[in-house]
Amino acid sequence: MDLLLDVGNTRLKWGLHDGQGWRGQGAVLLSALDGFADVLAGLGPVDRMLGANVAGATVGGRLGAFLERAGLTAEWIRPLDEGYGVCNAYLDPSRLGADRWAALVGARALHGGAALVVTSGTATTADVLDGQGVFQGGVILPGLDLMRLSLARDTAQLPFSDGRFERTPRRTADAIQTGCLHAQLGAIERMFRLVAAEPGSLCLLNGGAAAALAPLLECPLREVDNLVLEGLARMRQAG
Repeated sequence: MDLLLDVGNTRLKWGLHDGQGWRGQGAVLLSALDGFADVLAGLGPVDRMLGANVAGATVGGRLGAFLERAGLTAEWIRPLDEGYGVCNAYLDPSRLGADRWAALVGARALHGGAALVVTSGTATTADVLDGQGVFQGGVILPGLDLMRLSLARDTAQLPFSDGRFERTPRRTADAIQTGCLHAQLGAIERMFRLVAAEPGSLCLLNGGAAAALAPLLECPLREVDNLVLEGLARMRQAG
């Protein structure tokens, strides 16, 4: 049994995979990271661990200590120039985020054609994967909630409050929510144009804001629970 970890900016997402499928998944807020020790204690036998960590060395060190106490060695991935069906065309492949690399590998394993690989979390990333499995590049922008938070933090009269998407908003909260959604949707749809002409191209969407974005996106779409975990599972299966 493999324990796979996606350590993001806000949450740690974990999954148990037996080589055939998922046997459990969950998440822990980084602000309550000590709770992961309790998760580990309740998982049962685990043979190996593999993870992608973009939360920094301090968080990685704390997780390493938890894992060591559970009899596991922390193994964190690094982006490759090429591997698992994906060619990394980043100008400096080593500078690509480990989470983006794992998501690309997961996308290639789930969909053999061209894809725009979108993760909508604290930040939103939209990465172009062509039909030959070449990662051509991508964009990073503030995520939906971070956009809303920045308006509340850096303006005097715009609140951080829940609004609704409206065609023509007539409340401030709705105007903020709709504007931030349009920014996300516009970036994703513009990036999708780069693969739209390729046969069978899809937007593969995952992340915490996926449920808010999916009904509004005007491009071929497949929602995936967690592309990073899917990519880690593919790497582990490949040995």
